[in-house]
Amino acid sequence: MNITSLQTFIAIVETGSLVRASERLNVTQSTVTARLKTLEQDLGQTVLNRQKSGITLTPAGTKLLRYARVMTGLWRQAKLEAGLPAGTHSVCNFGCHRELWYGPGKQFFDLAAERHPDMALSVYQGNGHDLEDWLASGHVDVIMTYEPVARSRQSIHPLPAQELVLYSDQEGARIVGETEYVFVDHGEDYRRWHGEIYFDAGTSRATFDSSLWAIDYLLKNGGSAYLPALIVDQHPARSRLHQVNNAERYRRTAYLVASETAVANWPWFTPFLEELQRNRTHGF
Repeated sequence: MNITSLQTFIAIVETGSLVRASERLNVTQSTVTARLKTLEQDLGQTVLNRQKSGITLTPAGTKLLRYARVMTGLWRQAKLEAGLPAGTHSVCNFGCHRELWYGPGKQFFDLAAERHPDMALSVYQGNGHDLEDWLASGHVDVIMTYEPVARSRQSIHPLPAQELVLYSDQEGARIVGETEYVFVDHGEDYRRWHGEIYFDAGTSRATFDSSLWAIDYLLKNGGSAYLPALIVDQHPARSRLHQVNNAERYRRTAYLVASETAVANWPWFTPFLEELQRNRTHGF
């Protein structure tokens, strides 16, 4: 059994097919099939049921998947530590949701960089699904996200809740629809809440999945949008955006999700986490 076979097995499970796994790994489908066959021969068990409807795990495959993720994560960590830059003794690969960087994400990075100059840091930006996949596959050691998924050998830690506030470029604006409204997609739970609160608001002309892009649009074209107060408060043009009086607010919680395998080697992690849970400021 080798690491490449395990990585291929994980890719098949996560993508749902041998074809998509070959695309992710940038190899031919016949190579993926051969690796899977080798893995099953080494294990002495069939790990996947291959049907027209797709791929499903066998009982043996379900058990193997847990260990495969740990083993590939440890191998990645070993390769990184074996090739660390001069003067560094450990590594932290951090995945951060783009909406969280200008706040707790940057705070986490700054704390690590300032207090542990002997640690190599890598940062990756992604959406919720990207971050979950990267953590599960061992590509990153810890992620900061809004919608964590509980998985084995991962620990989930809530961070201070953040407020989404309705802002307008016009001072004194009161409701959605009074100015050109811009919809910012802050996730499934937010979409449900927004639909209940503004069921009669109609369809906005512009939609973004990035608060920073939405702010740029508002500053250029005018209008109103729900934005994280943390980001607006630190934005260089914050004086041009005004909170809409009496508008409903939405609170969402961010989470730090860590690989327990990585954290076991990080004596600094718990103090960092406690500091993040106490604070919520860091700026542009």
